[in-house]
Amino acid sequence: MSEKKTSQKKEPRFQLSYSSLSFILAIYYTLVVNLPFYRELKTVLTSIGDMNVVTILPIPLFLLLILNIIFNLFSWPYVGKAFFVFLLVTSSIVSYTMLFYGINVDYGMIENALETDSSEAASYLNLHSISWITITGVIPSLLVAFAPMKPGIALFRKAIAIGLSVILLLLLLFFSYKDLSAVGRNHGSLKRMIIPTYYLYSAYNYLHDTYFTRPIPFKHIGEDATLSNKSSNEKPTLFFFILGETARSQNYALNGYAKNTNPYTKEQNVISFQSVHSCGTATAVSVPCMFSQQGRHDYNKKRTYNQDNVMDILQRAGVSLLWKENDGGDKDVAKHIPKIVIDRSRKDQFCNGNTCLDMALLQNLDSQIAAMKGKDKLLVMHVMGSHGPTYYLRYPKEQEKFLPDCQSSEIEDCSVNSIVNTYDNTIVYTDYVISQAINKLKSLSGQYNTALFYISDHGESLGEDGLFLHGVPYAVAPAFQTTVPLILWLSDGFKQSKHIDEACLRKEAKKGDFSQDYVFSSLLGIMDVKTNAYDKNLDIYQPCRD
Repeated sequence: MSEKKTSQKKEPRFQLSYSSLSFILAIYYTLVVNLPFYRELKTVLTSIGDMNVVTILPIPLFLLLILNIIFNLFSWPYVGKAFFVFLLVTSSIVSYTMLFYGINVDYGMIENALETDSSEAASYLNLHSISWITITGVIPSLLVAFAPMKPGIALFRKAIAIGLSVILLLLLLFFSYKDLSAVGRNHGSLKRMIIPTYYLYSAYNYLHDTYFTRPIPFKHIGEDATLSNKSSNEKPTLFFFILGETARSQNYALNGYAKNTNPYTKEQNVISFQSVHSCGTATAVSVPCMFSQQGRHDYNKKRTYNQDNVMDILQRAGVSLLWKENDGGDKDVAKHIPKIVIDRSRKDQFCNGNTCLDMALLQNLDSQIAAMKGKDKLLVMHVMGSHGPTYYLRYPKEQEKFLPDCQSSEIEDCSVNSIVNTYDNTIVYTDYVISQAINKLKSLSGQYNTALFYISDHGESLGEDGLFLHGVPYAVAPAFQTTVPLILWLSDGFKQSKHIDEACLRKEAKKGDFSQDYVFSSLLGIMDVKTNAYDKNLDIYQPCRD
């Protein structure tokens, strides 16, 4: 008899039902995980002067009831715990991103996060973020994973929990519909702040579009592309296209910024365009968009990735191409052309084993240019530029022009002034890299007619209105994230061979309103490629060419 008792497994005194677990998690999400939502709500209600209990109290109750219904629908034996563990960890990451950087995790941010490389992703990890994720995500998920649960499904209990929540929700709407609908209708941004519903909805849409939609046939455009005939004694073209990262126009001295962030290119007599708008607020959108024939308003990721871009057309016409990569990838723009990726694992004067300064892109240029087949050559250099939050890793010690700077990835612990100084130092260093690239082109002017084109993919927020970094939905994004620098340098031989009126181009740069939509046709036009895909109205050089 005693042996039988010993062999029986002792059940824990306290056991949770899946309905109880759902309700506990709904409370946790309402009170803790959704702190970014309440901060935004406070801002909204303060701005309209409606901070009263009658308006505020129904909102967390509404949130609690909705989450309780949703969580009950997903809480089942064998799958419920795994779902909630995943949800808690990802929700803590989203909560941290929204609370400390002011970034909305929407479709674009999901796309950017899943398409970034490991080095770039690691730059967001620091003691502050790891501590937050551990406390608000990992520990609660462990508690869920090891929580003793009552056996069985208990459908009746679950039905009661959902039914009661629905009844209370209807009562709440009956008495508070006016206040709730007014806040929701007039401030649509609030729904994008609710965790986990909005980021899960965005993730579902991204995964559906990327992996579960029917592939579309690849479309070739510019199949008629040919190079214009040149005289036999005319020098070939060597064109550098420097693709920037996270540089905003507002911090360019060339465009009126008070601090001298362009000391190097200022001496190179460059042309700086004053008003240029990006295609997106993240690399994953802006880079493929600017090289495609589609403009910002027509941009569709799936169509863009299954259609020739300007690199494909240039190569088809006979231009020799090379892409050098030091950022988070070419986003499939260079998938059909020769490419060199800087090895970040090396340790030398430019690389520390994890990341490389952008001067690494200028190494071995002479031999690489010589190896490019064909006469006219276009070389793209994708720089790391001003990528945050580890701004301090983007420039060497000798380029610490503005102090104090923020020598940490935990920018939330730095003053806004030091963050701006650090960011401005990255602009100075990029300016130095551009200037050195120009010097290289000057040294090759005996062999080629040379020119350089620099444009950033998107801008950056540096604490304005509580926002940091980038990725805000374009419709509501501040100009700091959507206004980018565009710089041209043209050698005398290039201007002469392309019949460019420099004074006219400088005038256009000051008065014109441009966007990344101009990149596609500007490259075709300036490389003298004839094709029906070219649009002269979207060529920045065209008005100033004879």
